[in-house]
Amino acid sequence: MATRAKRRAPGPPERREPDGEEQDSDSEQGDSASEEEEISEEVNVEFEAHSISDNDYDGIKKLLQQLFLKAPVNTAELTDILIQQHHIGSVIKQAEVQEESDDDEEEEEDEVFGFISLLNLTERKGTQCAEQIKELILSLCEKNCDQSMVEQLDKLLNDTTKPVGFLLNERFINVPPQIALPMHQQLQKELAETQRTNKPCGKCYYYLLISKTFTETAKRSSKKRGESTQQKEELMFANAEEEFFYEKALLKFSYSVQEESDTCLGGRWSFDDVPMKPLRTVMLIPSDRMNAIMDKLKEYLSI
Repeated sequence: MATRAKRRAPGPPERREPDGEEQDSDSEQGDSASEEEEISEEVNVEFEAHSISDNDYDGIKKLLQQLFLKAPVNTAELTDILIQQHHIGSVIKQAEVQEESDDDEEEEEDEVFGFISLLNLTERKGTQCAEQIKELILSLCEKNCDQSMVEQLDKLLNDTTKPVGFLLNERFINVPPQIALPMHQQLQKELAETQRTNKPCGKCYYYLLISKTFTETAKRSSKKRGESTQQKEELMFANAEEEFFYEKALLKFSYSVQEESDTCLGGRWSFDDVPMKPLRTVMLIPSDRMNAIMDKLKEYLSI
């Protein structure tokens, strides 16, 4: 099913393209040299946002699995629900190129590089994925936070008079943060329209967000007696713009996913030869703070 383009995302990002077919050469050495050149080449790619369609199932599910890793969440059911909500959400794809291309290139252009959507946990109460998400968040909160936060979070997640929307904003790591601004702007317009027309999703009083984060642990000297070193950890965000959500969050905590397999954001990450510890950071943001967050996105991501 064809999708309608909503807007062109700003760019251009740099992306490493997979190896294409090599032309015939007189020696294997020539082939090897050509491959090395192609591997090291970086090209500019433009992205576009489209409405979510049935064709996007595999791409969305893959990104959800990247977020949840081994957590017990039915990503297949969650993907189905997000696709059924035709009036909510967008996917990021490579902009159409007007040149001749083979079947492999056409398939790549249709690849989902990211998406944004929302699952109203209150409206979807009783579905397996919605209940699993709430159970996961509460169980991790119990392991990482004090009891007062656990009780507050439990109350907010189960208050049917104030719906909670699970905000999903996933993309490949080589897609630049500038694309987040039009994606979030469009989602807010769509949510406002659903409220006006009484469509599913409706009004949310809180937004729940699970962000891919990591820390670089650096040791620094401490002058306190009895302490030789002190650990100082700075939280970094895979989606850079989500730091603005973190600043406005009512409740927030992080948990480690170092023991879980994550091909895109795993423990092998390094920055200046410093290993990174992969985390997930949970945030609950009141909806009345979204305008301030959007203003921040405009300030820092407009180009």
